[in-house]
Amino acid sequence: MNQQIFVTGTDTGAGKTVVCGLLARFLIEKGKNVVVQKWIETGDSSDIKEHQILSGIEHFQHGKHILPYKFKYPASPHLASAMEKRRVRREKIRKSFLFLRAKFDVVIVEGTGGLLVPFNRKGLLIDIVKGLGLSVLIVAKNKLGAINHTLLTLEALKARNMEVLGIVFNDEKEEEAILSDNPKIIKALSKIMVFGRIPYQKNRNNLYESFKPIGDRIWSLLRKT
Repeated sequence: MNQQIFVTGTDTGAGKTVVCGLLARFLIEKGKNVVVQKWIETGDSSDIKEHQILSGIEHFQHGKHILPYKFKYPASPHLASAMEKRRVRREKIRKSFLFLRAKFDVVIVEGTGGLLVPFNRKGLLIDIVKGLGLSVLIVAKNKLGAINHTLLTLEALKARNMEVLGIVFNDEKEEEAILSDNPKIIKALSKIMVFGRIPYQKNRNNLYESFKPIGDRIWSLLRKT
């Protein structure tokens, strides 16, 4: 199985980092050689470090390809890069991705914000994803407003004829009636696979146990492709 998956969110802070790390751990336990990549990171946080902690990988090799671009200012890549007078180049990202794809069974790429985030003043992140032919896994911030955000993300993918693996819902502090209905109505309207919900919890040690049923469903789908 050779798979390349792009993990996008319906919003900033949707839970992409958590899903990337947990999915990597799950696939590693299935015997796959897995790497997690992030093309552009902005701000002080280290999503790559979080990937390591959640996946159980002590050290990521090929660091310059794992994270081609890092900027200090916490903003959209086009602005963060402009603040440092640097330009994000599509070709650099493409080469880093292809380098990792040749060395690993599975490359999981974490997006930066949502799909329509500009990486410079001429291109959107979704343009790079489409150009590389990646399958997309959506992480939806499960709260009031998730229906609109998720369906708009799906519309953008559909308009470009891009493959959607499915949706993982990451629960926020919200009424259970809303949390349980969001996945149902989105699945009914979009006919897209819903892999499940990650319940809201403060104890990160419980995250992986909550994710395992979701991992099983994603694994079953990947084995068919």
